[in-house]
Amino acid sequence: MEIAMVGLGKMGANMAARLLAGGHHLVVTDLNEEAIIAVEAKGAIGVRSLEAIPNALAAPRAVWVMVPSGKPTEATVLRLAELLEPGDIVIDGGNSYYQDSLRRGAALAEQGIHFVDVGTSGGVWGLAEGYSMMVGGEAGAVEHIRPALETLAPAPDEGWGHVGPVGAGHFVKMVHNGIEYGLMQAYAEGFDLMEGKKEFDLDLHQIAEIWRTGSVVRSCLLDLTAAALAENPTLDGIAPFVPDSGEGRWTVIEAIELAISIPVISLALQNRFRSREENPFGDRLLSALRNQFGGHAIKREE
Repeated sequence: MEIAMVGLGKMGANMAARLLAGGHHLVVTDLNEEAIIAVEAKGAIGVRSLEAIPNALAAPRAVWVMVPSGKPTEATVLRLAELLEPGDIVIDGGNSYYQDSLRRGAALAEQGIHFVDVGTSGGVWGLAEGYSMMVGGEAGAVEHIRPALETLAPAPDEGWGHVGPVGAGHFVKMVHNGIEYGLMQAYAEGFDLMEGKKEFDLDLHQIAEIWRTGSVVRSCLLDLTAAALAENPTLDGIAPFVPDSGEGRWTVIEAIELAISIPVISLALQNRFRSREENPFGDRLLSALRNQFGGHAIKREE
């Protein structure tokens, strides 16, 4: 099929390469000229602006947006809405907040333009193994882009699905990432506990490799854990500072709104917050309180 890709960051470029390998007619654009040239070398048609996309595709046009979430996605979708025609399709494959996708879908619908939100997972292995995609949108629009989805997925009938109306794709991806927070936290705590059992002198990389095969806790996250420990067994030089990209927060907020208990995901998010605190005020207050009520010694800063 004919499709355009806006945004050639690492994931966008890999998705473009997979589409080209699948025989699709691909038009690409990016703010980075070198990124365009690299994908042109693989067979894509490069254009240097959003304005050039409509003339490069036959109607109905399908434009896949892979730019950072937030303002970049907002600006790109709004500009495409001005350039495209009724019946065309805008696909957001980034990590957008599902409420933003609902709003964008409604705005485009007023102009007769279809909006499809595709929650995309696959990370570093997506190019070779395919992407897991959670798709939200009208059935007709999703069916039109099915050939691209089947090419990007691990198999035409595996790893992707139309999960519901506009917004549903990014909602499911939000929950997916919340679950990821909990899984990562569990691995981190388990390996921390084993690292602390000094008398056993455990080889953490060896244990990760054992668990990768046959174990009920095997996963791609465990594969990445094994890779990290192989590269740096003691994690020297890595600060205990863990950012969060937003999806965990959105998941917890949604759980509060629905009054649904998700303690593991909530605590995993809180632990990320804690990892970024330097000299936490709350811990200093705890120390002061122990001194106040029990006369316990206070450890002074050096």
